[in-house]
Formats: sequence, C-alpha cells, structure tokens
Amino acid sequence: MKKIIFALSLFALFSCNNSSEKDTDLVSNTASANGNTNENLPEITFEEDEYDFGKITQGEKVSHAFKFKNTGKKALIIASANGSCGCTVPEFPKEPIQPGEEGKISVLFNSEGKKGYQEKTVTVVTNCEPATRVVRIKTEIIVAEAAYEAAY
Repeated sequence: MKKIIFALSLFALFSCNNSSEKDTDLVSNTASANGNTNENLPEITFEEDEYDFGKITQGEKVSHAFKFKNTGKKALIIASANGSCGCTVPEFPKEPIQPGEEGKISVLFNSEGKKGYQEKTVTVVTNCEPATRVVRIKTEIIVAEAAYEAAY
C-alpha cells in the first residue's frame, strides 16, 4: 500500500510540470528577489488615456478608438479588456503587437437608460509592467425632454 501511495505521489509531482518553453517566452518575470528588473519587456503607450464625448442624447451609441504603440522590446499581448459596466464594450487585438507596431482598443458606449454625467473605465490587462492599465471615457447625457426644453 505504501508503494502505491509513493508511486502516485511521484506521478502527481512530475505530471504537474508540463509547461513548454514557448509559454514562458510570453510572460517575463519583471523583478527578481535582488530588485533587478527585466528591461526587455513590452510597453504599451497610449496616445491618450481619457476621451470626452461631450454632450450626447440619451439612447445614443458612441465609440472611440484608443490608439497605442508597443514602445517596448518584446511582443505586447493584451490578455483582456473589460468595461466597468455592460454599457461599455471594448474590442482589442487578439494577436501579439510587435515592438514598434501600433494597435487600437475600440470602446462602444451605449447611453440607453443613462442620464447626467457619466464616467466609465476600461481595464486593459497586458504582459507589460504594470500589467493593468485603465482608459476612461466621459460624457454628459441629455434626456430627450430636457434637450427639447433647452432648445425652446
């Protein structure tokens, strides 16, 4: 019985380490225990990290593309981009962005059921340091009745 338990323990120990070298190339350890950092990382540089749509009418769907460039030394991988609510939907490149290449994260905002000043965020998770970046959209939503009254 002890031999069987020992054999199963060895099997479990060695079967858990099945990672390939390709997987480790995608993620770099940015800092070691002695404080040295890895300078060969990707770097996402946004042209802007905030966009203001100004005043829009309730029910409008508006979008904006946040353009960025990989200013680092390795391929940039965007793991995810998540809006702060269901009304904010981002689309992002699924393929790696090579050093020097550009890309965009398109954000669609649906103002249905919203009113007044709104600020929403998109959290972007990458293989950069730091791993998360946040871009923001802002707008003031005018309810159709209020827009009509303001015009007359």
